[in-house]
Amino acid sequence: MRILLTGATGIVGTEVTDRLRTTAPRGTDLVRTARRHAPGPLVRWDMGAAAVPPELAGPWDVIVHTAASTRWTLSRTEAADANIRPLRAVLELAGPGTHVVHVSTAYVGGVRNPEDLRGPEFEGYRNGYEWSKAVCEEIVTTEHRGPVTLIRPPLIMGNRADGRISRFSGPYTLFPALVSGLAAVVVGDPDGYAEISPLDEVADAIVAAALGPAPDAPRTETLAAGAAALRLSDLVGISCATVNEVRTAHGAVPIAVPPTVSTDSWNRFFLPMARQWLSPVQQQAVDLLAMFQSYTSMTEPFSPTRPVRDPGEVMAASVRHWARSRPRQALASPSPWTLVGSGDGA
Repeated sequence: MRILLTGATGIVGTEVTDRLRTTAPRGTDLVRTARRHAPGPLVRWDMGAAAVPPELAGPWDVIVHTAASTRWTLSRTEAADANIRPLRAVLELAGPGTHVVHVSTAYVGGVRNPEDLRGPEFEGYRNGYEWSKAVCEEIVTTEHRGPVTLIRPPLIMGNRADGRISRFSGPYTLFPALVSGLAAVVVGDPDGYAEISPLDEVADAIVAAALGPAPDAPRTETLAAGAAALRLSDLVGISCATVNEVRTAHGAVPIAVPPTVSTDSWNRFFLPMARQWLSPVQQQAVDLLAMFQSYTSMTEPFSPTRPVRDPGEVMAASVRHWARSRPRQALASPSPWTLVGSGDGA
């Protein structure tokens, strides 16, 4: 059995590598590719921009495509170059008998709030990342001649047992913002749904698809908690309580849970006033958290095919791992928002 894994050095690809190495049948030929070097055998390939290395010539029984740029700030052109062009290059390696396991995102589905949309550039999606992943799903399900499985995770946190994850990105921007005081308020609906999944369960879904029987028709696996998903108030409350457990154990003053402001009130009233006085650092924090807020105030949860149980446990484990890994950030003294020029601005 020959398996090609793209994005092998990414958060998901690293976890999938570990699982395939221990669970794949004896004699499986696992070939890993990525844009940058990493420990162990790896074929470097700038997908969509460079020629295919000879080591990646087919045939392949399975191609697991985890490579992607998940940045929410991608323009349409950047998103196409980062996600769509690489997928097309990967599909050129797939024969009619190749099972393509394509890692997408749960956010190509579900309900998007009108205030989350960023204009016609992204055709009804929140950002270039979502738009490009939707295009990729259409390409792989309509143009690949063989079997396809789509894996749709929501926001990915650390492993359930210990919170372990290879890099902190995406939702992890919230934790230092809460500790530092840059997240002076939380913007969104406190009862809005915030879907998360532990990294190990995402990897389990990918590996199960790769090693299991190929589907007769395109199959979609959605990881989510559904009706049991965290609400925004729960996500923030668990995050602050867990950070405070760590801070108390180290003699640091606990942080306060920031107040919640509705998206409409924030965008119409508070933000225009605040932008007149925020420092550049505060402005950047506001912009980063604004991209995060639409993912934590969904009016409806996803409908999972692979349910995530007890997402609060996952969030707490992830916060603890972050705090252990970033003690200077986790134990820092908060700096409340102040006016620029007042002497103590962030």
